[in-house]
Amino acid sequence: MRDLHLKKAKPAGKNRLKKQRKPINYRFFFKKAARLTGGLLVLALVGLTGYEVHGVVGRTTFLRLEQIEVNELKRLTREEVIGLAGVKPGDDLLGLRLNRIGEQLAKNPWVEKVKVRRYFPHILAIEVTEREPVAVVNMGYLYYLDKNGEIFKPLNEGDRLDYPVLTGITEEELGRDPAGSREMLKRARDLIALLGTGTAFRLEDVSELHYDKGYGFTLFTAQGGVPVKLGNDAYEVKLARLARVYQELQSQMAGLVYIDLDYIDKIIVKKA
Repeated sequence: MRDLHLKKAKPAGKNRLKKQRKPINYRFFFKKAARLTGGLLVLALVGLTGYEVHGVVGRTTFLRLEQIEVNELKRLTREEVIGLAGVKPGDDLLGLRLNRIGEQLAKNPWVEKVKVRRYFPHILAIEVTEREPVAVVNMGYLYYLDKNGEIFKPLNEGDRLDYPVLTGITEEELGRDPAGSREMLKRARDLIALLGTGTAFRLEDVSELHYDKGYGFTLFTAQGGVPVKLGNDAYEVKLARLARVYQELQSQMAGLVYIDLDYIDKIIVKKA
């Protein structure tokens, strides 16, 4: 009898269990969206309410601008300041943009600094610090130099000319060497301030300050236009030395070619 060999049945493959998806909790998402929407609505209502309150408060006479205070000025008039500020009685005091007012005022070349304050319920105070010219800079066109050593304004018709004139600097030099030019202008300012404290040789005795990049400063006297050579340093010592003999020299100005102070311990007076 033939043996029958039964083939072993192959084990059935493992059944892959499908992962069951968790049901989406739509209620959770709807609640979260509702809370977010509610929060946004609350914020919008608060903002709208605040805006409306601001508008109502601004429209009330309680916060209307009634008084504009401007400090006393030399160059600018009260009317010019208020015109530059762009404000008028009756404006909403709460709605005034103080920074914007300050920026508008600062556009005027005479304005060095400005402070704008409001005092509830009816007052706006404007405090302007004006620039103070100390010299006229001649660069082809005439410009004012202020006490900070800054060129700030071209001269126009009606501007005063009774300041010493600073020469020897050009617009090209300002553009080519701004740092060096600023340093020179500050030195000129310091020299002018020193002359302003003089008793015998004073700022009024000087008509022009000329600057040479290699040599330094040379002054020209108001009487006779006599050059007074100073050089680059020790201005206080040199001017004090000149002050001791200046009264004697005044009667001789018409016959002088120059006065040279650029020495340690002497003065050279060149006569014609």
